[in-house]
Amino acid sequence: MANGQQVIEQFETFAPKKFAFEGDPIGLQIGTLHKEVKRVLVTLDVLETVVDEAIEKKIDLIIAHHPPIFSKLPKVTDQSAAGRIVMKCIKHDIAVYAAHTNLDVAEGGVNDLMATALGLTDTKVLVPSFENTLYKLVVFVPESAVRQVSEALGKAGAGHIGAYSDCQFHTTGIGQFKATAEANPYVGQPGQLEQVKEVRIETIVTELNQKQVIRAMKQAHPYEEVAYDMIRQEIVAPSLGLGRIGRLKEAVPLKVFAEQVRSAFGVENLRFVGDENRLIQKVAVLGGDGNKYVSTAAFAGADVLVTGDLYFHVAHDAMALGLAVIDPGHHVESVMKQGVVDLLTERFEKQNIKGVELFVSETNTNPFRFL
Repeated sequence: MANGQQVIEQFETFAPKKFAFEGDPIGLQIGTLHKEVKRVLVTLDVLETVVDEAIEKKIDLIIAHHPPIFSKLPKVTDQSAAGRIVMKCIKHDIAVYAAHTNLDVAEGGVNDLMATALGLTDTKVLVPSFENTLYKLVVFVPESAVRQVSEALGKAGAGHIGAYSDCQFHTTGIGQFKATAEANPYVGQPGQLEQVKEVRIETIVTELNQKQVIRAMKQAHPYEEVAYDMIRQEIVAPSLGLGRIGRLKEAVPLKVFAEQVRSAFGVENLRFVGDENRLIQKVAVLGGDGNKYVSTAAFAGADVLVTGDLYFHVAHDAMALGLAVIDPGHHVESVMKQGVVDLLTERFEKQNIKGVELFVSETNTNPFRFL
């Protein structure tokens, strides 16, 4: 059975904490991860109704996009919604983990999911915030263990170059060593100089997957002391960050695209700014509140920005910049619920983690209704 630490470790392989903006209250907020986890609920928000749903489904761990605790609670009592949420979670041993801006930034996270839902192609990061440094990993492996180490490296995420995976270069040679009296060598005897046919495996890793690749390599390698090098590369990996900008397959009028946005995110209503007949093809998306990035989208060449919580005066600014804006609401970030379940399901299958059920929260946390 998996424990909470293992579940979150897999989650953080694609949405690590280091992606989060400074001051963002992410991570474990309620309970403990040092326990067995059989059932996980993924939600956008942690409202009291969501906790009630978790209790009914016998959930062990809630993974949320919006942290339920944004600032310190002066007290925890049943006289406030926040207090009742904490009390119910503790009483029913439900841990709550939040991934906010780190899930916005992550590849395959909120903004990529929104871009995919709108059918955007050739997407790029709108607001770069994190440079994912590349490293070359070089490891020396006895010929008898090349296959198992090679497969472990690929499974852990090493060797991704563009649209290709499992990229490696192998060269053969002779490795030499002498084990001391305290050693337990895989080949040879202590005190004797040994020469072994070995294969030098070279592959690419990133700053994000470096630790998990090294761990997988050491677990698969037969030597008790693994000889390897990690060499920083001058080639820069694509930046990560907030928002995405891409293109529609063909240009459509703004009003038609607004209808497509409404349909894609299943919202009752939305607001838009701009000439409804203007042709739209280059699209920027930014989950949540994107008011600060209107000028960024305009200068990036976007015809339209899809974001939430648009302010009145910012709408005027967008008009002055010649940028159309579509506001389907903050709640469209709920696209992350199924997205996170799919990503975790894939990670669990790769890592052979069994016995964990993943649930998409069925509670509607959108506070707005429309007449």
